[in-house]
Amino acid sequence: MGTALLAAAAALAACGSTASGSRGLAKASVSAAGGSGGCSRASEPAPRGPQHVPKPTERLSPAKRYVVTLATNCGAIAIQLDVADAPTTTASFAYLVKRGFYDDLTFHRVAAGFVIQGGDPNGDGSGGPGYTIVERPPANLHYTRGTVAMAKTATDPAGASGSQFFIVTANATELPPQYALVGKVVGSMASVDAIAKLPTVPPQDGEPIHPVVISRATLSAS
Repeated sequence: MGTALLAAAAALAACGSTASGSRGLAKASVSAAGGSGGCSRASEPAPRGPQHVPKPTERLSPAKRYVVTLATNCGAIAIQLDVADAPTTTASFAYLVKRGFYDDLTFHRVAAGFVIQGGDPNGDGSGGPGYTIVERPPANLHYTRGTVAMAKTATDPAGASGSQFFIVTANATELPPQYALVGKVVGSMASVDAIAKLPTVPPQDGEPIHPVVISRATLSAS
């Protein structure tokens, strides 16, 4: 899947082949005014390059509650998976978590007042796991604050996804129901908000000047 930059009022892009363009810019030349907020400093992981993860075959039990916890240098983010409305997408997301795929990846994009985006093994919006799944989200889905969904390019079919995901920081968006549903942030949004406030290159929609690293992603079931 190719990647394209998401314009705040347009479409969400990910899991593909075109870099976002912010990587490689001299971050040191950017003013650190605004600082790193509630985030501690972390080293940016090296890009992993092309991935060849086998496509998942297992499903999650609809009778259980699954929560993915992302430990980051900006705090923890807990995501409850919506297995009922997105059985294929949530199974893929959980599969990647269990494989350790998301460990030491970054949130490579912050779009002010819109979303934060991560899960790319290359750290620039160009990568994915090496497979694509397609599961159309519910037709009545609204991407409101705390919603977690999978990113795709404008040319990919509705519900296509790899590993890149986004978390909505706006109270509401005008995104059409084309982005595969993962679930919802549960508990505090403080860590998401801390990431959302970081200055970026380019400003307002780009890579955080201070790396945001997912040190570990874990899955719990109850």
